[in-house]
Amino acid sequence: MKLTRTALALTVGALAPALLLATPALAAGSAAAAPVKASVTAPAGAALGSDTENAAAIAKILADPASGKSVIRAANAALSGTPEDRVAFLTTGFAKAQDEDNKVAILRILFGKPGKGVTREANKALDGTPADRTAFLATGYAKAQDEDNKVAILRILHTNPATGKGVKREANKALDGTPADRTAFLKTGLRLAQAEDDRVDVFRILARPGISDALYAECQRLLNGSTPEELRYFITVGQYQF
Repeated sequence: MKLTRTALALTVGALAPALLLATPALAAGSAAAAPVKASVTAPAGAALGSDTENAAAIAKILADPASGKSVIRAANAALSGTPEDRVAFLTTGFAKAQDEDNKVAILRILFGKPGKGVTREANKALDGTPADRTAFLATGYAKAQDEDNKVAILRILHTNPATGKGVKREANKALDGTPADRTAFLKTGLRLAQAEDDRVDVFRILARPGISDALYAECQRLLNGSTPEELRYFITVGQYQF
């Protein structure tokens, strides 16, 4: 497996910049595991028909937008080959090519530098059987990503003593909710809850005795219309510049 994985990694490596943008990454807050269609078996009985029927079955595989590069390459080779080539593709070649595409898909996920849960399960799938890789892409990826999302939310709750009530409330709701709830919290809910807490802190600053006119005016401006990012910057940096 090490040699095979290295060869695949070199292939995927050429696409690394694009993959890093397209693949969910826990550290960047993109917490949803993108659904991946994976199949490692040809249609039942597909190779038992006439050559015309076999060619039609291969054409149907080619028309599937989920078909990867290896499947497309092998299917086209079968269509341009002999009747025996088409039978071989439908009975064994399709599954082999699909598994190659599944390996590449898993390596793409790993190139996105996911969390520990996804990394662990992805590597187990690469070291396992074709069925293991199919299962990972179909269900295991999402399950492992949710595990990483829970860890990320727990870190938010327990590693920053300054975490406010809004963030704590929404983080606990996400932990008690569904995988989709946890994805939504990490993608957008955390930002909005933090803005809620930051607005509360702006009101607290306004309530301080003897604040400068400039600081007062800036607080009023932020409360009358600002982005979550502006509020965050003010609380962490800007308030100390007045």
